[in-house]
Amino acid sequence: CMYKIAKENLTALFQKIASEQELYLPVKTAGQTNFGVWTEDAEVDLDTLKTVKSPKDVFFPQSETLYTCVKDGKKISIEPEALKEQNFVVFGMKSCDVKGVEVLDRVFLVDPLDTFYAARRDHGTIVALACHEPEETCFCKVFGVDAADPSAADVATWIIDGMLYWKPLTEKGEALTEAVKDLLEEDGSAEQTVEKEQAAIRDIVEKLPYTHLSLEGWNGDVLMEKFENPLWDELYKPCLACGTCTFVCPTCQCYDIKDYDMGKKGVQRYRCWDSCMYSDFTLMAAGNNRKTQKERFRQRFMHKLVYYPANNDGMYSCVGCGRCVEKCPASLNIVKVIKAFEKQGGEQ
Repeated sequence: CMYKIAKENLTALFQKIASEQELYLPVKTAGQTNFGVWTEDAEVDLDTLKTVKSPKDVFFPQSETLYTCVKDGKKISIEPEALKEQNFVVFGMKSCDVKGVEVLDRVFLVDPLDTFYAARRDHGTIVALACHEPEETCFCKVFGVDAADPSAADVATWIIDGMLYWKPLTEKGEALTEAVKDLLEEDGSAEQTVEKEQAAIRDIVEKLPYTHLSLEGWNGDVLMEKFENPLWDELYKPCLACGTCTFVCPTCQCYDIKDYDMGKKGVQRYRCWDSCMYSDFTLMAAGNNRKTQKERFRQRFMHKLVYYPANNDGMYSCVGCGRCVEKCPASLNIVKVIKAFEKQGGEQ
């Protein structure tokens, strides 16, 4: 069954959800749209296609405390950080970002289980929003993502002609629908309306410049062939090692663990996002196993297109969201890398 609600009534919907659980959604602050906690005075922005950062940090925060070591005289006690216990809703995730969470699941929910991530996944409900008008930097179809049908979420929604159409897909989705049912209206003809919108979205996707990018020659079996390719010697050169690509990416999962000295109170151990593009990434007493920027640059793309699919049944760890295409100050990105290898042996 599908439901609908007028766009102007969404504030009431958000209020209803937020009265019972936390609500994260795209919020505009200082001219930039990112996922944030909904409040009465937040400037909600559902029209911007892509938030600057992906919403992955609702499940995998940019920084989070793991435990605190407290010193009392000569006695030291360890206080683990409590796991997420409150239910929350992430509203407005696009298909590519939902697929990004699937990629993270295969990293954090396998043995040994990441309990912090698992608790957030257990307590989070994803309400996805289809992309009304995908942009030139999008290439999600290359990685099997359908911008018109965010069906891997708990609830799928579409905004069409001032109405939000709502379709629950999982038990969590049904529970959320039940909680806000008073504000939703059943619509028997919604399927046809949504199908027309989906056809229009897919039509746009077909015309985008990177939609027909070929992944031929990329998979988990081409490790040494790609690793030793001389193309890397040239490709990496414009890279500034700024790490922007890794911080806006929905699937990057590298983190560092650090200690914060609280003085007499003790020490707080926390983890925070890190980037394989940095020279001090995984730096140890013996140094770094990737000593040059070429090696670090190669690592990022080999992981997305070779190492990850080799260990995850052929699934790539890129979702074609295009954020790195938009944000890289040196115009380097995964599209450029794939195209460079595609041209090998042919016309440059």
